[in-house]
Amino acid sequence: MGDALWRALRRLPPGSGVVFRHYATPPAERRTLGLAIRRIAHARGLVLVSAGAMPGIDARHGGRRPNPSALLTRAVHDRREAQAAAIAKADAVFVSPVYPTRSHPGAAAIGPAKARRIGRAAGAPIIALGGVTRTRWRKLRLIGFYGWAAIDGWR
Repeated sequence: MGDALWRALRRLPPGSGVVFRHYATPPAERRTLGLAIRRIAHARGLVLVSAGAMPGIDARHGGRRPNPSALLTRAVHDRREAQAAAIAKADAVFVSPVYPTRSHPGAAAIGPAKARRIGRAAGAPIIALGGVTRTRWRKLRLIGFYGWAAIDGWR
């Protein structure tokens, strides 16, 4: 996201979450960046979810719950992954891509109804990811989605 990351962190409403992935960032730089994001997230009342080991995280995205009090989120794209999320007792699942998205060009969109069915198989609150806009979110909320996430939508 580059500099758009800092603008997005300032714009997110308190209670929102930030998933920190940055897999391609070298380890030392990733740690420095992660700590800066953590400082801002905690100061603004945001939940920080990390896709890898990071001190002081609120939640883990993927893998296992790092400690009994940490939240666990999972990405799910099909029923098999949703069932794995249920077994892991995920606290929320990101179902994607609900709609076509620029961040994953060429990926087939699941569509709202199928995304909801997949998410329900996880037995956790469903967060829509992929091509979601405010207008689309209003419709998704009506059919049972808990929230929505964006990558490109914050640019």
